Amino acid sequence: MDRVKGAIFSSLGGLVPDARVLDLFAGSGGMGIEALSRGAQSATLVDSNPHCIRCIRENLRRAGAIASVQAMDAYRFLDLYGGEKNFDIIIADPPYTKEAADPDHANRLASFDKLAQALSADGVFVLERQATRVLPAASLLHLRHVKKYGGSEVLYFGHP
Repeated sequence: MDRVKGAIFSSLGGLVPDARVLDLFAGSGGMGIEALSRGAQSATLVDSNPHCIRCIRENLRRAGAIASVQAMDAYRFLDLYGGEKNFDIIIADPPYTKEAADPDHANRLASFDKLAQALSADGVFVLERQATRVLPAASLLHLRHVKKYGGSEVLYFGHP
């Protein structure tokens, strides 16, 4: 996880300072907190799991960082706040699909219109997912770069 996080922020480089960052499926909040530590202007961390929300708040407290923490479903958040090009960097590390009945969050996010609308004109959407998955043909954003790490891959998208 630390290796992937370091690689992501190395790839983002100079885009992070002063960026408005959205961390969907935030888990422990590590990506949003890392963005803040690298000079991001703001971070919004979204997760629907109450345990994760408690963890995010505790990690923010320990890091001495301030962020907006939203306890809600990522799609609901995007439906409510996704139409304004409010974010320069959107990061998502949704749960992996383990069984056929599990939702494929990675592919859904790649084609979710409110996510594309939430991303600023020069923004970057960073998506971590299973390397074995196929991207939907209906992606609203342009795939710029893919980097593989074992069974995971990180995809970097932007507006065409």
